[in-house]
Amino acid sequence: IVVAMGDCLIAARDCNGIRPLSLGQITEGPSAGTWVVASETCAMDIVGATNVRDIAPGEIWIGTRGGKTHSIRLSGPAQERFCVFEMVYFARTDSRLCEQSVYIYRLALGKLLAERDKTLLPPNAVDMVIAVPDSGTTAAIGYSQASGVPFVEGLIKNRYVGRTFINPSEGIRQQGLRLKLNPLTDVLSGKRVVVIDDSIVRGNTSRRLVALLKEAGVAEIHLRVSSPPVKHPCFYGIDMSDPEELIANHQNESQLKDWLGVDSLAYLPLEGLEQAFLATRAPGQSCKACFDNDYPAGVPSGAKTTLEPRDTIMLA
Repeated sequence: IVVAMGDCLIAARDCNGIRPLSLGQITEGPSAGTWVVASETCAMDIVGATNVRDIAPGEIWIGTRGGKTHSIRLSGPAQERFCVFEMVYFARTDSRLCEQSVYIYRLALGKLLAERDKTLLPPNAVDMVIAVPDSGTTAAIGYSQASGVPFVEGLIKNRYVGRTFINPSEGIRQQGLRLKLNPLTDVLSGKRVVVIDDSIVRGNTSRRLVALLKEAGVAEIHLRVSSPPVKHPCFYGIDMSDPEELIANHQNESQLKDWLGVDSLAYLPLEGLEQAFLATRAPGQSCKACFDNDYPAGVPSGAKTTLEPRDTIMLA
């Protein structure tokens, strides 16, 4: 929460630190001394502010125009359980979250995928690595660096279309994808391609993407996902509210491969998300509820976080 009130700026973060909140200050020019609060550090670069630190979990920070600051800690245990989906997908690549570069983190995810693929998909079995832009691009570069398979720009993104998975209906999501991505047929035709995506949520966007690539003449499609299967909803700010909608609850990896129409499919295991963090960050300091069903701040009363076997529905 950020509040601007008179000459006072107030910033508060929940005790688990699930969402990011950073504090910065403009140090030069006529606005020198001005405090800046933003959800991502890339916003500070735009206004010429220097990132000072993260607002701590459970902290209420108060700053004044004169430069004075005051910090209050909320009662109760403050523990950092930062949302790992921010690092995987939601944050901008040029931000720093939890004192770590999002770019370096996603690069590490791609390298871990490539290491896992050394026995599953040898480098001589494919011609190129492409990304689902933009959130899959950095992981694709990491995969290329670790595997030696060249990274190629195979999908061109329309910069004027928003994120498709948060659109309210399937029809709008499908229309958004057609407007958002265009394959480079001259580059892709006849090629064996590794496609790197950051996540698979509902699955329909991935299925349409595979169809686009096949229309472009791709000979083989090997889909790699730089996160584990999303099986549980999020109640903390990411639009994944119903376990019924999540494709990983309806199909295992082998079934999903056939449903998507790819030649192979592999996810990054859950432990890979922790491995990608810097060594200075202790294991277990992130919220991975959408992957492991462990909700650090609880869930709404009566909310359904997982499907019982009888609820599982196989998709046609």
